[in-house]
Parts: sequence; C-alpha cells; structure tokens
Amino acid sequence: MSSPPVAASPRAALALRLGVGALLLIAAGWLFGAIAEDVATSDRLTILDVELARWLRAHATPEVTRWLLLITDLHSTIAVSCYAAIVAGALAWRHQWRRLATVFVCIAGGLTLNVLMKLAFHRARPVLDDPLLTLASYSFPSGHVAGSTLMYGLVVAWTFARTRRPVVRVAVTIAAAAAIALVAFTRMYLGVHYLSDVVAAFAEGVAWLALCLSALTAFWDQAPLTSRTSARDREAATIVR
Repeated sequence: MSSPPVAASPRAALALRLGVGALLLIAAGWLFGAIAEDVATSDRLTILDVELARWLRAHATPEVTRWLLLITDLHSTIAVSCYAAIVAGALAWRHQWRRLATVFVCIAGGLTLNVLMKLAFHRARPVLDDPLLTLASYSFPSGHVAGSTLMYGLVVAWTFARTRRPVVRVAVTIAAAAAIALVAFTRMYLGVHYLSDVVAAFAEGVAWLALCLSALTAFWDQAPLTSRTSARDREAATIVR
C-alpha cells in the first residue's frame, strides 16, 4: 500500500497562495499600465483629471481642509517609513526575522519603486487657481497612496495569514480599503494629485505587494516542503531495503 501524500495539503495551500498572488499581480499591473499609457499620451483620462481637480478646488471648505491635511500628513511617505521602522524594531526584538524581512522588502522596496516611477514619468502637479498646497515634486504616481496601500495591504495579508474567520478578514479588508480611499481623496482634494495619480499608485502598491509576498512565500515555504518530501523518501527507501 502506498503511503499517504503528507505534503499534498501544504503544497495545495502554497499553490493557492501563489495563484492568488499571480492574479493580483496581473490585474494590478494591467491597471497601472493602462493608466500610465493614458497619462503618457494625454488621453481622455487626463481631461477627467483636470475637470475633477477643478471641481474639488471649487468646493473646498476651510473646516474640511483642516481635517484632510491632518489625515494626509499622517500618511506621508515619511510617516509610513516611521511606522514601518517601529514595527521592524518590534519584530527584531522578538526575533521574527521573516516578518522583519517582509516589512523591509514590501515597504522600503515599494517606496523606492514609487520614486523611480515618478522620475520615469516626470508628470507635473495639478495647476489650479488659488491652490491649497503647492509641491515641486512629480505627481505620478502618488507616494502617499502607494505607501498607504503597502502599509494597509500588509496588514490585510497578515490578517489572512493569522485567522480564517471570514468576519475578521472582511472587516479588516474593508477598513484598509476605506483608509486607502480616504488618503487618495485627501491628495485630490488638496490639489496635489490627479485621479489617475492615486488610482495608479494603488495599482502599483497592490502589484508590488503581490510580487513580494508571492516570492517570499515561495522561497520560505518550498524548503520545508522539500525537507518533508526528502524525509518521506528516505523512510520509504528504508522500508524497501
């Protein structure tokens, strides 16, 4: 009688995670590419960008502006880097090296990628009458939204890894999506980003997370599976002898 497939279940779980990661990477990459093409060719999306930016500026109020400035400052690339550094310090204290590496690769790598994208596209910030904020850096894609997507996306990924409860997973996913959407709105409301900037930044963040988490999962999970398979093969060979 043949021995039961001990490693079949872990392999199936690994294949599922990698499959989901691949789908997210393809979908997010396609969305980013479509937006980037429209921005590069000044297609119809850029017309919507300008119209929405002007409409938001015309309907801005001092009270709303004050609160949105606070929210946007709490989600700057510097702020996200500080949050990541604090988490990394706590993980190092607990000797959780895999999670520490995940934070570094996902956050630091994603923010670096965003800077490279800005330099590649050289898109100017929105030009509005009586702007609420004025920045000299490039606009596409949004660093605030990219950083928020990386940070909250990592929280969602860790939640899915720690619990199978659907209520918890759905609640965390909705909360993370709402937080990212709020940050995106603050950047458009304050007149420092277009709609295409924030949507592309979200797609960029999702694609980078999917790529990094899939690669790290494959790297770390394959070794234990190989070890278990080798041990089983050795045991079978011993029985045969």
